[in-house]
Amino acid sequence: MKTDVPYERVVVDVQRKREENSRAQMYYRCGLALASIATLLLVALTLQNLLFTRGRSSPPSPAPHPRLSLPISRTCSDPCRVVLVESIPEGLVFNSSTASPSIYQAWLNLIGEARSSLDVASFYWTLTNNDTGTHEPTADKGEEVLRRLGELAGKLPVRIAFNKPHNKHPDEWPANLKLLANHGADVRPVDMLALTTGVLHTKFWIADKKHIFIGSANMDWRSLTQVKELGAVVYNCSCLAEDLSKIFEAYWFLGQGQEIPSPWPSTFSTAYNEDTPLQLPLNGTKSSVYLSSSPPALCAEGRTADLQSVLSVMEDAREFVYIAVMNYLPTMEFSFPKRYWGEIDTQLRRVAFERRVKVRMLISHWASSQPVMIPFLRSLASVQDPKSKLDIQVRLFVVPSTPSQRKIPFARVNHNKYMVTDKLAYIGTSNWSGDYFVNTAGSALVVNQTDASPTQEPTVRAQLQAVFERDWNSAYSTPLNHNFNGLET
Repeated sequence: MKTDVPYERVVVDVQRKREENSRAQMYYRCGLALASIATLLLVALTLQNLLFTRGRSSPPSPAPHPRLSLPISRTCSDPCRVVLVESIPEGLVFNSSTASPSIYQAWLNLIGEARSSLDVASFYWTLTNNDTGTHEPTADKGEEVLRRLGELAGKLPVRIAFNKPHNKHPDEWPANLKLLANHGADVRPVDMLALTTGVLHTKFWIADKKHIFIGSANMDWRSLTQVKELGAVVYNCSCLAEDLSKIFEAYWFLGQGQEIPSPWPSTFSTAYNEDTPLQLPLNGTKSSVYLSSSPPALCAEGRTADLQSVLSVMEDAREFVYIAVMNYLPTMEFSFPKRYWGEIDTQLRRVAFERRVKVRMLISHWASSQPVMIPFLRSLASVQDPKSKLDIQVRLFVVPSTPSQRKIPFARVNHNKYMVTDKLAYIGTSNWSGDYFVNTAGSALVVNQTDASPTQEPTVRAQLQAVFERDWNSAYSTPLNHNFNGLET
C-alpha cells in the first residue's frame, strides 16, 4: 500500500508553466509526506494487532485485587498500633519482668475484629489433637482457634493459601482445611515445590485489609502452647495491610495452578521497600516500615527480597546485631548434592570485623537440629578476640521437656525468627539457611524507629531487644562450648 503569438503571450505562458511546475513540486512533496505518515500508521496498527494477538494467546495475568491498584502514597496517617506477641511453652518460666501478650489471644482478637474479610497464608494446619495423634490438654487452644475460624467462615469471606503437601494424595487436604471449606472458607493449595522447588513457609494473617499478624507461628496447636514463638500484630493500619495483601494475592494467583509471571503485573508492585519505606505512626511514634518477601521470583517490582533485607539490617547496625533463629546453616540445606551458601555468614563476619559491631546469636538446640550446624556455629564463635575488638558470641537455647512432653512430635523448641540491632527490628517467617531465601516463600516486617522520643513508650525495636536479652541471660541459654560434640536432649 502506498501510505501513503505575441511576445506578451509568450511571457504569460512561461510564467504559467513556472507556476504549474512549482505547484506540481509542492504536490509531490506533500504526497511523499502523506505516504510516509500512512506507512508509519500502517506499521503501528500492525504491531498493535500482533501485540494484541500475542497477549490473547499468553497465560492469563493475575486479576488485580479491587483495592490494590489505588494510587500509592509513601506516608500513612492511620493510627497504627503494633504489639509484640509470643507463645511461651508450658513449663518455661523466665525470671524477668519482660513479657508479651500471647499469640493465641492475638489470633482470637483478629478473628473478633474481622468484619469484612480474613486472609491467612500458612505452611500447614494441625490445630487439633487428632492431627498430631496426641491426647494433650494444651491442644485446646488450637481447637478453639479452629472453631472460631469455622464460625467466621460462615459469616464473611475467609481465604486460606497454604503449602500443597506432596506426602499425601494430591487432592487430599488437611482435615482442618476440609472443615473450614465445609463452613464456607475459600482454600487454595500453592504448589511451591513445582514452582520453585521450595515450600510456602509464610505465616501471616490479614483482617479487613486493616489488621495483620506476621511471625514464626504455624497454624499448629503446638505453636500456641508447646513451642516458643514470636510475632507482631499491627492494628488499624490499612496502608501496611494493603501492602501485605499484595503478597497474599500473589500466593492466591499461584494457587490457581498458574506459572510465576515474569515480570509480575504492575498491580502487585510496591513503593515501599528498603530504599523508600512506608512512613507511618506506630504507637504514636514516627516509624519507617517495609515488608520483604522471598524467593526473589515472587517479588514484584519494588519489593525488597528477604535476603537483601537481612543483609541490609546488618549493614545499618553500628553497635550490635542480635539474632534469634531456630536453624542457622550457611548451606543450601535441602539441595542435593549439598552446597555451601555463605551470604549471611560472610555479612556477619564483615560487620564484626570492619565496624567492630557486637554480634550475638541465639540458636535453638533440640532433637531435630542438624549436627553439622555446630561446627559452623563454632567457626563463627571463634571470631572472638577482645584484644582485636572482635566480638561474635553464640549460645544454644534449650526448651526443657518432661517425659510426657518429649512424646509430643516436633515440639519443645525455640522457633523464633527475628533480628534486632541498635537501629532496626526484623521479624520474619524463615529459618536461616540458603533454601529459605532462594526457593521458599517467606516474608518479614522491618521497622525503623530511630526518631522516637525517649519519653514515648518503648519502641518495637527496644521491646524486641528486651525479649532477646531476657532469653540470652536466661537459664535456658547455654554458651556454645568449642568442645561440644553432640546434640543430646
